[in-house]
Amino acid sequence: MTTNKNFDPVDRPQHYNEGKIECIDAIESACIGLDGFEGVCTGNAIKYMWRWKKKAKPTEDVKKSIWYLQRLLKYLEQQPTNA
Repeated sequence: MTTNKNFDPVDRPQHYNEGKIECIDAIESACIGLDGFEGVCTGNAIKYMWRWKKKAKPTEDVKKSIWYLQRLLKYLEQQPTNA
């Protein structure tokens, strides 16, 4: 990973700031209208998929994204409107 003075490990971590938009902005847009658990699972799945290729063990982030998606699916299947 290259060092760039435009990146800050807390405010602008490099693995979330490549491309035309930042990960946090994509998550914010994707989670509009979602509440609580749905928003958490959706946002975390996006986060892990956003950064997987930049990690030392990329399969861990892919697995974590899938974990959140499976939890979201289980939650949605248990909702009365999806029964």
